Amino acid sequence: MQKITVIGAGNVGATCANVIAHKELAKEVVLIDVKEGVAEGKALDIWQTSSINNYNTRVVGYTNDYLKTKGSGVVVITSGLPRKPGMSRDDLIKTNAVIVKEVTEKVIKYSPEAIIIVVSNPLDVMTYAAHIASCKDKTKVFGMAGILDSGRYKAFLADALNVSPKDIHALLMGGHGDTMVPLPRYTSVAGIPVTQLLDKEVIDKIVERTRKGGGELVNLMGTSAWYAPGAAAAQMVEAIVDDQQRIFPVCARLDGEYGLKDVYMGVPVKLGRSGIEEIIDIDLDKDEMKLLNDSAASVRSVMDAMDAMNLF
Repeated sequence: MQKITVIGAGNVGATCANVIAHKELAKEVVLIDVKEGVAEGKALDIWQTSSINNYNTRVVGYTNDYLKTKGSGVVVITSGLPRKPGMSRDDLIKTNAVIVKEVTEKVIKYSPEAIIIVVSNPLDVMTYAAHIASCKDKTKVFGMAGILDSGRYKAFLADALNVSPKDIHALLMGGHGDTMVPLPRYTSVAGIPVTQLLDKEVIDKIVERTRKGGGELVNLMGTSAWYAPGAAAAQMVEAIVDDQQRIFPVCARLDGEYGLKDVYMGVPVKLGRSGIEEIIDIDLDKDEMKLLNDSAASVRSVMDAMDAMNLF
């Protein structure tokens, strides 16, 4: 691929661009930010590691110059503000929805064929905002959440079992946050069901820690995580660029899958050069389905809040 763009040169965006460059997924990675000099500086810093880390991808940064993004095959949107003290949920939704809407419209102007990956929070509703603003097919606009959440889940399981995280396969569904739906029944270690290796009580604690994973990091550092989110977004880019047909949990629009319609949430999909090539409808038991429906209701309430703001 000739060009990949990352919008937002904060910690997550810069990490994502860095990983993409190291993997040599494109000839050029473009970083864009609204703050003067930030994208230029971080791009220059990343580019200066090219000879050290042995890659050729050129990384360049610009302040609000979307013309430089023209012809991008994939665009990752990380723009948005973190929730600040005294800011309500609705304040955060409105602020970031306006940002995502504006960014998406600028991206589409210069790269109408681009596949868009949304990382901005609140993730599910920002994916909804980008989809509306882009006027693109739902297979071309989707959000990164499940890969990050499952990465945290697998890391906690690896610690509990004292095994390599490489051998752990896991699936999470639902909204990004406290209502996510980890699925121990679909979790295995080298093919062995995790339920045969850990007691239910231990698994339940890991599931709960996964749900609160973002908050745990905020409490430790005073800011949101960036290494894992940036790497997770880059893994989605890799699956698209290399047409890997990977099965990943991705925030997608549902139109009847799992009995849900007009809602954006994490489900397993096949990811390849065309974007979402298939939404995989797995069998869920009664309890799992209840958790998924509860998560959908929570996501839909946030979508309704954004709709009421008449931003589109």
